[in-house]
Amino acid sequence: MSEPVPWCTARHAMPTSVHAARHAAPAALRPPRPTALASAALLACLLQAAQAQQVAEDATVQAVGVSAPAIKRSAKASIVGLGDLPAWETPAQAQTFSSDVLRDAFVTRLADLTRLDASTTDSYNTVGYWDYLTVRGFTLDNAYNYRREGLPVNAETRLPLENKSAVELFKGTSGIQAGVSAPGGLVNLLVKRPEGRVHSAFFSVNDAGEARAAVDVGGRFGPERSLGLRVNAAVARLNTQIDNTEGHSRLLSVATDWRLSRDTLIELELEDSWQSQPSVAGLSLLGDRLPSSRTFSRKLNLNNQPWSQPVQFEGRTGTLRWTQNLQAGWRSAVTYGEQHLRSNDRAAFPFGCYEGATETYYYSACPNGDYDLYDYRSDNERRITRSLLAQLEGRFDLAGIENNVRFGLLRSLYRTSLKPQAYNYVGTLNVLTGPYEPTVAAPEMDDASPNRWENSTELSVQDHVRLAPNWQAWVGVRHTSLSRHSQETDGAKDTYIDQTLNTPWAALGWTLAPQTQAYVSWGEGVETKAAPRNAALANAGQILPAAKSRQTEVGVKGQYSAGRVSAQWGANLFQTLRPLAETIDSTFRYNGDARHRGLEGFWQGRVGPWGLAASAMVLDAERRGSTDGTVNGKQPVNVPERTVKVSGSHTWGLPVPLTVQADVVHEGSRWVDTANTVRLPAWTRLDLGVRAVQGREALRTVTWRLNVANVFDKRGWREAPSMFGGHTYLFPILGRTVTASAQIDF
Repeated sequence: MSEPVPWCTARHAMPTSVHAARHAAPAALRPPRPTALASAALLACLLQAAQAQQVAEDATVQAVGVSAPAIKRSAKASIVGLGDLPAWETPAQAQTFSSDVLRDAFVTRLADLTRLDASTTDSYNTVGYWDYLTVRGFTLDNAYNYRREGLPVNAETRLPLENKSAVELFKGTSGIQAGVSAPGGLVNLLVKRPEGRVHSAFFSVNDAGEARAAVDVGGRFGPERSLGLRVNAAVARLNTQIDNTEGHSRLLSVATDWRLSRDTLIELELEDSWQSQPSVAGLSLLGDRLPSSRTFSRKLNLNNQPWSQPVQFEGRTGTLRWTQNLQAGWRSAVTYGEQHLRSNDRAAFPFGCYEGATETYYYSACPNGDYDLYDYRSDNERRITRSLLAQLEGRFDLAGIENNVRFGLLRSLYRTSLKPQAYNYVGTLNVLTGPYEPTVAAPEMDDASPNRWENSTELSVQDHVRLAPNWQAWVGVRHTSLSRHSQETDGAKDTYIDQTLNTPWAALGWTLAPQTQAYVSWGEGVETKAAPRNAALANAGQILPAAKSRQTEVGVKGQYSAGRVSAQWGANLFQTLRPLAETIDSTFRYNGDARHRGLEGFWQGRVGPWGLAASAMVLDAERRGSTDGTVNGKQPVNVPERTVKVSGSHTWGLPVPLTVQADVVHEGSRWVDTANTVRLPAWTRLDLGVRAVQGREALRTVTWRLNVANVFDKRGWREAPSMFGGHTYLFPILGRTVTASAQIDF
């Protein structure tokens, strides 16, 4: 094989934006110059020069300090924190989706995970805004339920995926993994690290006018390949089939490591991201009536006023980790991370309607289509998260039994700094006859917002023991010391809360057949609540004491491999009890709980050229113990009773290998209102993808992909969340979208 020509010596046309924004972005939030892609090109050239004499050796990467290639889709995740056990031995439900899986399904944001896992559904996912996920019927808390490299991060922003090697999803009450988090699960992002020679470029375009470009370059060099470098950069011109949704994004990230010795590894990674795009407000009921999805144009965007401005997200995140192998098989890791977010949140925002003839206020549009429109602006929002995690793990014998233990210390600091916001009525429009009728902006920022400070210290210990050849047990506890402070920007409603909480967790496993285990687990979790920003509340914006959730789970998991067949599978029953808070007599407080009982199952594997990943969930959720007896026994809103996600593929061994993939997403009916009188119908969507790999020579391939989302252009309502004080929103299934992409590995 001839020596590859350094790619930076070739001529490349750099993508440039053709979109002229309606409003110029503030200088502080404009993308820096030079562009992220140009910066990556320069870094890649330097890296290429350093490696010019070592390409042949890098083609077969040495083992020193290099991790093995990630499994594309696995039924385990490092965020579970139960060591290196195989998936079938882990007494918890989790999924890991590699970057290849995400790219094959054209996942570009966290909200797209709803295509891949049956337990994960939407919860107010719209264009231009941050992502909300519901797992096992519970909406994850964007401030507490997201991790990056195992450290807490705030997801009240758009978290980029271009520089992530995988996304992990843990399902269940997470008291052993996190001191504070809503029940349902955790999402963890894994960063692409140096792992030998990587030179890859990616380009995509769709029929809505969206275009993306990314580069991923990296390698190892120095004595014994002890130094590693990985650079990722991406730019995008954002657009959808909905009116006025043109935007831009960019990303630049660097990851490096230094293996000082066989036992010592230092890792550093930094990420800078930016996005600007108008958001799309949800539609709504017409009074108490569910309109047909064909009532409205798919292009309709209620945030389309002459004064509408884009939502802007800026994020800078980084981690530094020291991993040390100690004597007698013990290992320590210390990781420090920081996340700095800045955002401008703006919208022409529809909320409610007052019908004068009947003197009725609707948390939706009026029966005739009228709705109240507000000028909402919250500029220069700042959020900072700092965390330090120290872990020590190893083995010791006690009374002849081997104990695998892990000790952890996590210190976290959260800061949310807001300014007074604008939330001003600008008029009443009609969604049926005049949604684009111009109104006059009302940008006066005189509405108070809550600033919050939070410090937490978490001490954890867990132990895994083999009680007998076929029996093993896990036990753990996390001690959390929590200090929280909230104050309105006008100096009012100053609240302090200090708490100490313990969250135990335990599991028992029985190997009933080769590579097959039945298990039972029980655990607690902790979550925090704050009253909504509603002037009508006596405690608007104030924080509430943390409360505990509890979960019990029973399941069986297995793994099989023989000949051309390999598979992972599992089924489980779970029950979660979660305290709920709501407004009672003008005060937001805890009032009863929610009980979610469910049955989950999954199967993923290959049979020769066939691949299949299938998951399903049946959920029975109800409200209990409320002082409002009319809601007891009712099901929560926007939670489908059943979900099925199936991804099947077939590969033909042609001169140019060709893979066809079909993804079926089915979500059952769900209630729209708390009284369970309006029901959203079930829906099913089919997505198709074709992948061809050209030039299978080592390190030189081109992977062509063609994805068609919503092949049959299905119409319907995708979800119906109740958000921001009780307003009911409706989001339609997006229309058919065709995306073509090329991944060039050189």
